[in-house]
Amino acid sequence: MPPSTSTILSARDLEFMLYEWLDVERLGERPRFAEHDRETYDALLALCEQLATDHFAPHYRRSDTEEPAFDGERVRLIPEIGAALDAFARADLLTLSLDEEVGGQQVPQVVNAACMAWFTAANIGTAAYAFLTVANAGLLLAHGSPAQVDRFVRPMLEGRFFGTMTLSEPQAGSSLGDVVTRAVPADDGTYRIFGTKMWISGGDHEMGDTIVHLVLARLPDAPPGSRGISLFIVPKHLVGEDGSIGERNDVALAGINHKLGNRGTVNTAPVFGGGAFTPGGAPGAVGHLVGEPGRGLSAMFHMMNAARLGVGMSAATTAYTAYLKSLDYARSRPQGRRLTAADPASPQVPIIEHADVRRMLLAQKAYAEGALALNLYCSRLLDLQATARDERERTETAHLLDLLTPIAKSWPAQWGQEGCSLAIQVLGGAGYTRDHDVEAHWRDQRLNPIHEGTHGIQALDLLGRKVLGGGGASLATLAARVGDTVARARDLGGEPAAHADALAAALDRLGAVTAALAGLGDAERTMANATVYLEAAGHVVVAWMWLDQLVAVGDRQGDFYDGKRAAARFFHRWELPKVGPMLDLLASGDTTTLDMRGDWF
Repeated sequence: MPPSTSTILSARDLEFMLYEWLDVERLGERPRFAEHDRETYDALLALCEQLATDHFAPHYRRSDTEEPAFDGERVRLIPEIGAALDAFARADLLTLSLDEEVGGQQVPQVVNAACMAWFTAANIGTAAYAFLTVANAGLLLAHGSPAQVDRFVRPMLEGRFFGTMTLSEPQAGSSLGDVVTRAVPADDGTYRIFGTKMWISGGDHEMGDTIVHLVLARLPDAPPGSRGISLFIVPKHLVGEDGSIGERNDVALAGINHKLGNRGTVNTAPVFGGGAFTPGGAPGAVGHLVGEPGRGLSAMFHMMNAARLGVGMSAATTAYTAYLKSLDYARSRPQGRRLTAADPASPQVPIIEHADVRRMLLAQKAYAEGALALNLYCSRLLDLQATARDERERTETAHLLDLLTPIAKSWPAQWGQEGCSLAIQVLGGAGYTRDHDVEAHWRDQRLNPIHEGTHGIQALDLLGRKVLGGGGASLATLAARVGDTVARARDLGGEPAAHADALAAALDRLGAVTAALAGLGDAERTMANATVYLEAAGHVVVAWMWLDQLVAVGDRQGDFYDGKRAAARFFHRWELPKVGPMLDLLASGDTTTLDMRGDWF
C-alpha cells in the first residue's frame, strides 16, 4: 500500500495497526470470518477512503456553516448530506459486520471500525446518520421479533429507513430512571406513546422513507426507576406489515437544538402524541413493544455500548484529522529562522523546524494514534468475544471489554480535545479563523465528553461497576494482558524495556490504590474522585497501547517506524508520569470536593 497523503486519516497507520500489530488476518482462522482475507480488507479500506474523500469531506465546511434549519414543519439539510449517505448505502457499507442471514457480510468488527474511521474523520456530522441507523438495527436484531426485523431493520440496512436512539427527556437528562414518557396499550396490540424527548440526534429530516425511533417509555402501573422502563419502536410514518409507508405517525418537533459542533447532525426535541397528527384517528403515537416489558433499558444498553465505542472512535479520528491538517500546515508554512541562524536575512524555515511546534505535533500524534489504537483494540475484543472458542476466553474477553469501554469512550474525548487545541495552536492566528478546519474540529470534539454518558458518568461506571462491582476480576484481566506486553518488551531490552518497567510500576500502583479505595467502606468517599481514577487508568491503558505497538515495531526500520518509536517515547516520558500525582490524590482519600457545600460557591 503506497504512503497516503490524505489529511483525513493515515492509511499507512491503519495498515500497521490492523496487520502488523493486531494481526487481523489470523481472525480468518475462526469460522465466522473464514471467507475473508487481507485482499478483502484492503479493498474495503480503499473503497472507504475513496468514498470519504469524494463524498463526505468536500461538504464538511458547508455542513458546519449551513446547519440544519426547522421551519415549524420540516427539517432541511444541505443536499450533499443525503447524497453522501446514498453513496454509502449503495456501497453496501451498512451491513459490513452483520450476520449473513440478514444480508450482512460478517467482516470482523475491527476491520469495520477501521473502515468507518474514514467517515468519522472526514465528516462526523454526516456519518452520524448512518452510524445511528446501524446501531438501531443492531439492537433490533438482538432484541426485536422476526416480524420487527423484516418490517423495520431490513429497510434500514438497505438505506431506505433511518434510525435513532430516543432516550433523554428535558427533566431527566442522563438520569434515565426518571423517564416519564407514557406507553398506553391499544386494542390492536400496539401502544400509544405520549411524551417529550430532548437531545435526539437525527430526530427528524426528509431523507429516506421514514425514521425508526427507539423510544424509552413507561407502561401503566410500571414501577419507578429503571425497572419500569420499556422499549418501543415508534416510526415517523406508520409502516405496514408488507413494508408499505402509511400515514404520518404522531411524532412532531418542538424545535431543534443549535450545537457548538457536529452541526450537520440535526439535534431535536421531539414530541410523541402531542396531537400534531392522529394516526388511525386516535390520539398518541403508534409504538411497538421491543422485547419484554420493563426490560427496555437493558436492551437499550446494547445500542448505548456500541454508541460509546462509536463516540470514542469519533473522538480519535477527529483528533487525527486535526493533527494531519496542522502537520500539513506546519510543513508548508515558512516563518522564522533557526535559533542558530546568524544572518537575519537567511531564508525562513517551515515552522515544523521549530522545536516547540514539533512538541505540539508529537503530542497530537501520541494522543490521536493512541486513541485510535485503543478503539481498534476494543473492536478486536468484540470479534474475539463473538467467536470465543471456550467459556474462559469468552469470560476474560468480556471482563476486559467491560473495563476498557468507559476508557475507550472518555480518554479519546478528553485528550482528543487537547490535541485539537494544539492543532489550533500550531496554526497560530490562522487556527482560530474559519479559513481552516481545525477550529471546527475543536468544536466537534467538545461534544464527545458529553455524548452517550458524560465524562463523570463513565468514571462512575468504570470505578463503581466495572472495577469494584466486579470484585476486581476485570482489573486482574487487564493486569495479565499488560503483564504479557511488559514481558515481551523487556525481552527486547533497551528503550522498550525501560518503558515496560515504568508501565509495570504504574499498573501496580493503580492496583494498590484500587484496593485502598475498596477498603474505605464509604461509597460516597470512594466515588467522590472517580473522574481522577478514570483519567489515571486511561493514561495507564494508553501507555500499554503504545508499548504494545512498540513491541510490534520491533527492529523495523524507516521513517514510519521511527515516528512510532518517538510517539511511544513521548507518551511514556511526558504523559505516563502524570499518573503519579493522580494516584497520590486518590490514595490520600481526599474529601475536598465531597465536603464542599452548594452555599459556599
